[in-house]
Amino acid sequence: MAYFLKKSNYKKGTYLQIYESFYDPERKTGAHRSYKALGYVHELQAQGIDDPISFYQQEVIKLNQEFQAAKAAKKARQISDDSSEKLIGYFPMKNINDRLSVKKYIDFMQSAVDFRFNVFDMMSSLVYARLVQPCSKSKTFEEVIPKLFDSYDFSLNQLYDGLEYIGCEYEKIIEIYNHQIQQLYKFDTSHTYFDCTNFYFEIDKEDAFRRKGPSKENRKEPIVGLGLLLDANQIPIGMKLFPGSQSEKPVIRNIIQNLKQRNSVSGRTIQVADKGLNCAENIFHSLKNGDGYIFSKSVKQLPEIEKTWVLLPNDYRDIKNASGEVMYRMKECVDEFAYKFRDSNTGKEKKFKITEKRIVTYNPKLAKKQIYEINREVEKARLLKASQAKKSEYGDSAKYVIFTVSDKNGKEADGKIKASMNEKLIKNSLELAGYNMLVTSEITMSDKDIYNAYHLSLIHISEPTRP
Repeated sequence: MAYFLKKSNYKKGTYLQIYESFYDPERKTGAHRSYKALGYVHELQAQGIDDPISFYQQEVIKLNQEFQAAKAAKKARQISDDSSEKLIGYFPMKNINDRLSVKKYIDFMQSAVDFRFNVFDMMSSLVYARLVQPCSKSKTFEEVIPKLFDSYDFSLNQLYDGLEYIGCEYEKIIEIYNHQIQQLYKFDTSHTYFDCTNFYFEIDKEDAFRRKGPSKENRKEPIVGLGLLLDANQIPIGMKLFPGSQSEKPVIRNIIQNLKQRNSVSGRTIQVADKGLNCAENIFHSLKNGDGYIFSKSVKQLPEIEKTWVLLPNDYRDIKNASGEVMYRMKECVDEFAYKFRDSNTGKEKKFKITEKRIVTYNPKLAKKQIYEINREVEKARLLKASQAKKSEYGDSAKYVIFTVSDKNGKEADGKIKASMNEKLIKNSLELAGYNMLVTSEITMSDKDIYNAYHLSLIHISEPTRP
């Protein structure tokens, strides 16, 4: 921002105004606006100002000096001048970032492109802003970055240009950071964790990379897949992006090998994933490669004998928080389980057995929430059934209804759709509300470590901002 004296010549005479220049975020360019209207030169002279132009030029100089002084004071302000909530996560991360001495390498990379801003500073400010107040990139630029202790000089358009550059060079940047981290803090790659997720883009048209596919959030927009590799302490050490149209199940094996080679990882990798990646083929190939897994498994799809074990109150123990409140209940078993799958390459059916640990948890708060949601959908389905609603009107409640096409005699035929409540599924869903199961190859790993590894991995993989 800067002030200047504007002189406009009219028939009546020369009119003086003090204008200020500023950056307009909506137009994404520089703009001017009137700060103070002064009047015509001859009228100001009549008021006793001999040389109005020189007089107000001095006022402009004073305004600019005051603005620069305020800007400098803001840069030099103490921690106590701003909210600790805004700054509490800033300084530790800045200290770590400064110690890593990454800037010189990023600056060298940037020398190959014609940017009028510093990529490292822009990238760092986004990391700091993400720590203190996660929000959209435009809101981060407008509301969060200006409140950081250090000042950063780039426009919103430059931020987007910088993000595009980082997106193209992310693997190089990760390698630079990993090399510097290894010098100071050391990664523990005795074993590593791996997980996948995807991110949606609010765009209508697909491109070569952002493609429609199976979304974690059941979104219809184009998505991009992300594979994340973490060390034994759950510190991210590598990532790989892939087109959203590619199914995670067949690509994760290649991604894991690529990340391990790129990051010089020789230890076992434990795949951590939700139900979507829990399939017999993934388990088979994981074990074949000498790796392991921690997968979530649907308790609703368990065989009856395993459901019975889940619901038996025996052997459950309470896991409490510091206040003594029960967070969840947990029990485990180790046994041999049979798997079979049809090989995606050969089409042949394969069978195998594996000694596996299974951990089941019961969360009372989750159970209460799920029971409420189940009863709400069931009630909706019953009302729709009573009103003879169309199948398309049921929405999510349709999963609790059996739809059949029948004639007057109850035989299947072309004609009216008959709806009946799936009482067995409703009962099963209510009984298993609040229960979750983890299955793992890591039979010597404690149940709490398995539980924490799974949930910490999900936190890491789901935390990045939606593009």
